[in-house]
Amino acid sequence: MNRRLTNAEFEQLVDEITRQVVARLGKGDTAAHSGSACTCSDGRCVRECSDRVKEVVANGAGRVSSGLGYIPRDLGIARLIDHTLLKPDATAAEIAQLCREARDYHFASVCVNSAYVPLCADLLKGSDVAVCTVVGFPLGASPAEVKAYEAQLAIQNGAREIDMVLNIGLLKSRDLKGLHNDIKTVVATCHAHSVLCKVILETSKLNDEEKVIACQVARMAGADFVKTSTGFGGGGATAADVALMRKVVGPDIGVKASGGVRNYQDAQAMVKAGATRIGASAGVAIMQEARGESVSGGGKGY
Repeated sequence: MNRRLTNAEFEQLVDEITRQVVARLGKGDTAAHSGSACTCSDGRCVRECSDRVKEVVANGAGRVSSGLGYIPRDLGIARLIDHTLLKPDATAAEIAQLCREARDYHFASVCVNSAYVPLCADLLKGSDVAVCTVVGFPLGASPAEVKAYEAQLAIQNGAREIDMVLNIGLLKSRDLKGLHNDIKTVVATCHAHSVLCKVILETSKLNDEEKVIACQVARMAGADFVKTSTGFGGGGATAADVALMRKVVGPDIGVKASGGVRNYQDAQAMVKAGATRIGASAGVAIMQEARGESVSGGGKGY
């Protein structure tokens, strides 16, 4: 039977989930690691056991020795990065540079304001870099239908990933049915075109209980990712928030850490905490550090 939940039933369900998650977090559970056996002793591991190397890097290694001077050129971090430029005064030339860098480093996507989606789609045509944009940004206070229309237009212009800001006021008012509709309306628009939808929580404005509820409602609404921050809300990603979000949504939904991830060490910390995507304007600097190269410059204000 496909009966829709009433307001009271929906809120009771989320409250029960919240209680269970908070209780589990209080026990300080940690996941056990059971990596596959590796018998390499001559440096081949770095070249041939990529999963093992990624595990070592995720656990804090800054360099990995392979013998015979071999330095791996790509430890996989590039495909986790949404190379981001969302400042309001970004120029077309800066967006073009962002796209060139994304092509060079094979980042997962470029994340830009929706007005620049057509330009990015043109510049990245034929590459392995997706175009990501934001909707309801940065406040999340637009009606759900407006967010959905913004997403629809961006998708028509070439966006393949949508990062929506949830309605924070609905969350704090505990209007969970309204919050579910806010997210589900955009998710449905995205999924109708096989486009990913990430839900931005703006964690700096939430307490832990609100973060848990937001993650659960996003999961129930069919979101593909939950994301920490806009980068414009007075705070960015923390490893603690990423870990909390990962515990709540489980292994089947992505977690994106965004806002304040400025170097390779920051990126490592987020991945170790459970992030599967990183939003950063410092993608080039992160990659240069990961490869042991001199860092040429910082981020662009995200």
